[in-house]
Amino acid sequence: MKLAFTTVDPAWESMMEARFGRTYYVLIFDEQSGQITIHDNREIVNQEHGAGPKMAKLMADLGVDVIITGNGPGENARAVLAQMNTVIYVGAGEMSVAEAYKAYQEGALEKF
Repeated sequence: MKLAFTTVDPAWESMMEARFGRTYYVLIFDEQSGQITIHDNREIVNQEHGAGPKMAKLMADLGVDVIITGNGPGENARAVLAQMNTVIYVGAGEMSVAEAYKAYQEGALEKF
C-alpha cells in the first residue's frame, strides 16, 4: 500500500501541510517495502488555477492508494481521485508525518 502525505518539508519528521494541491512536498511511503520517496511540488504552489487536479493526476501517476492531508482536496481534484478509488484521510494538518501515520494506523483520522 502506498501512502501519500502532504508536507511542509521533505522529511518523515516534517510537519504536515493542510493544503492538498498547494502542498510544498509529497512524501510517499510504501508500506510493503518501507521505501520513502519525496516529490517536490513547489512549482505549482503559486498557480492560480488547477493545482488540485494536477496533484490528483500526480497521485495517479505514482500509484498512490491513500492520501493523508489536512483539509482535503477541492471538488475537481476529488472527482479525479474518486475515479482512481484513492482513499483520502483528513485532519492531519497539525501533526508531523510520523504522528499522522500513527493516527492513520489507529483509525484516528477522518475519511474524506
